[in-house]
Amino acid sequence: MDKAKEAGLDLVEVAGDAKPPVCRIMDFGKFKYDKAKRQTKSKQHQTKLKEIRVRPKTGQHDIDFKVKKAIGFLEHNDKVQVTVLFRGREMAHISEGRKVMEGIIEQLAEHGKVESTPSQQSRRMICTIAPK
Repeated sequence: MDKAKEAGLDLVEVAGDAKPPVCRIMDFGKFKYDKAKRQTKSKQHQTKLKEIRVRPKTGQHDIDFKVKKAIGFLEHNDKVQVTVLFRGREMAHISEGRKVMEGIIEQLAEHGKVESTPSQQSRRMICTIAPK
């Protein structure tokens, strides 16, 4: 303990179960800081799939707002699934839904790349966009 006080450091017990107990002279505050830094560095961002849903009759302002949210998701390294839902008589006007989908893809082009092209699955048109 005298050597630790002379050096201005801490006496830290490394292995208390051993006989005799093993101790080290070190700066304990710096040790804790480095350990915390290593732990946060090792955490990786899990890519999630976020979804934005629109309909063929959705207004332009609402689409712009959803695109803005999608840009935030892409910048956070999450994938975005764009879904156009068709209900009732809207199935007769699939071209309107395709126009909406193409507009959204065009707006997101500089923030992400199309991973799966728009495909029709019964009453849904789905497209996946991955971050660049």
